[in-house]
Order: sequence, then C-alpha cells, then structure tokens
Amino acid sequence: MRTTVRTSVLAALLLALNTPPSKCESPAAAPLSPAEKNFEALWQAFHNRYAFFEVRGVDWRKQYKIYRPQVKGSTTDEQLFEILCKMLKPLNDGHVELKAKNPKRRFCAEDPPRFWKEFTDKQIKQLFQVTGKTLAQHGFGEVKDTATWILRYAKSTDYAYLRVVELEGHRKGNLTRALSDIAGDFKGLKGYIIDLRDCPGGDDSVLIEIINRFTDKKRVAFHRKTKTGPGKEDFSPLKTWHIQPEGDAQFTGPIVLLTCDSVFSGGDVFALVAREIPHVTIVGEHTNGIFSYQHDGKLPNGWKYHLSHQVYLSADKVCYASKGVPVDVKVLNTKQDLAKGEDAVIAAALKLLEKKSTVKTQER
Repeated sequence: MRTTVRTSVLAALLLALNTPPSKCESPAAAPLSPAEKNFEALWQAFHNRYAFFEVRGVDWRKQYKIYRPQVKGSTTDEQLFEILCKMLKPLNDGHVELKAKNPKRRFCAEDPPRFWKEFTDKQIKQLFQVTGKTLAQHGFGEVKDTATWILRYAKSTDYAYLRVVELEGHRKGNLTRALSDIAGDFKGLKGYIIDLRDCPGGDDSVLIEIINRFTDKKRVAFHRKTKTGPGKEDFSPLKTWHIQPEGDAQFTGPIVLLTCDSVFSGGDVFALVAREIPHVTIVGEHTNGIFSYQHDGKLPNGWKYHLSHQVYLSADKVCYASKGVPVDVKVLNTKQDLAKGEDAVIAAALKLLEKKSTVKTQER
C-alpha cells in the first residue's frame, strides 16, 4: 500500500510539473478554441523536446503565463502567428522556426549574425572574390570547383586553400573523389587553410569524412544526446562519434580553420571537431552555436515548427550551444576588406602559417 500511495503522489506531482500553468490552475476550463489548441500544442511541443531553455536564458513557463492569456476564441490566424512568434523570439535560436500557409509566412527566432549585418548577400559573394585575389597575391592559383560543388580549392607551392561551401546536397562518390584529388597535393605542403566561413551546415557524416583527411590518429570527435521529454534529465543516452585517418594520405601539418558567426549547424560541429586536432588553429570569430539537427512537427492547423532537440558536447564534454565554438585568433571581416581589396582573415591565416613554417624549419 505504501508503495502504491507513494507512486500515486509522485505521479500527481510529475503531472503537475509537466502540465501548462493554466491547466494546473483551471482543471474545469471550457473547451479550447482552434487558436487555443494550436497555442497549447506548440507550447507543449517545445516544453517536451526543446533542449536549451536554460542555455538561452528563457523561462518557458513564464512565456506561457505571458502569452496564453492573449489567445482567445476570437483570435485570428494572423494574430495567433504573431503571438507565437513573440513567445519564441527570446530563444534567439536559428533552428527555431514557424511556418504557415495561406498566406505563406515564415518566422525564425534568431537575430541575424554579425557577418550578415556587415555584408549583404551580394557583398558576401564579393568578399569571396576578394579572398581569391588575396590568395593570388600570395602565389595561389585560381580558386576552382572540385569534383563536388561543396568544396572549392586552390594551392600555391607551399600552401593549400579549401573552402567548405556546404555539408550536404552532394553525391557521396563525388566528395570522396574530390578529397582523394586534393590529397594528391598533400606531400610537400607546409600548411593548409580550411575556409568554413558562411557555411550553412549539413550532415555530421560529411564533415567527419572531410576532417578524417586531416587527422593524425583516431580521436573523439564529439558526444551527443537527444531531448526525449519535459524533465531536466529526459535525454537519450550519450553517444560518442570519432574521427580517424582515412584515405591514402592525410595532411597533418599546420592547419588554419577560418570561421565566423554565420557558420551554422553542421558547420558548428565541423569547428567543434576540428579544434580537437592539435595542429589546427581557428582564426576569425566564433561560430553561430546551433549544433543540433532540427526536430520537425506540425500543429493541428497544419502549421509547421522546427526546434533544436540535440545537445552536442566537445570531446571533453563542454557544450558550446548559443555561444559557438571559440577562436584562437580573433580577426573580423568588414566592408573595409572590400574597399581595400584584401581579405583580412585570409591575410592573418597566411601570416600565421608562414610563422609556423619558419618555426618548424628552425626546429629541424
């Protein structure tokens, strides 16, 4: 009997803790209107699966108390969409989205990153043209496509440059062929630049395949757990991924990885993994900090939502969600780079590689 009573009390407490405030306070509430049902569905979905309320500094129950009273039976779809967006906005998470049709609307909870505030889409294209000019001024050939569109490549006598445009949307065989082609140039190189700037992300398996060509031995890449319920400890068991040498050759000399705050998702993870390799130095600015894959769902009215439900941890189990992967050397691209015709981040990377090459030569 004691066990049964304790179980019942515990169950009642858990039910109260995991029920929206209004439901706890008004057990005999009237039937919900369509707008109210959709509000409750979205709030509960985030309550159950969103992994970063504490990291993002958001009291989700407080959000309920603020915005639930604003939704009534007379609330229109337009008004409801606006209320839901206001509730989600403080999360400031680029993987938090709400999408509606008729009329078509899309909301993303993230403030634009600094890189996008500094440059328009057109200016970002111009910046990468300046990147090519800066490399050419230091003896590099033209930056060209590889066997896969997601990688672009150039080299000089001593150094190589690899831009990671994206980490998905390609044919696997083409990526393998591209990596094998560039690996043919590894011998004799004194340093490498991997440019991750403005990479929107992609799949973990892709970034691991790329990084495997630049690692010296098997290492822990990252750990990951997935939010499974509303409780603070409701996560799947922690799973560990590894990187290890792959292909006929690997480059294990000095590498400079270039990042900025518009490096997202799989790009975040790329930087998280690369920083575990001792011969990698990260230059630029911190990544965006939205590592998770998106969890997708649909509200009763057909609106779609996306949220971050996975926690990525570094090899030493540090979470960089929200703040992004830090850099070793901070250098910012600005509009002045376009005016001067020189990419400041590339220039800093080359200077660092030349310094490391000189030190290595002296050590011999």
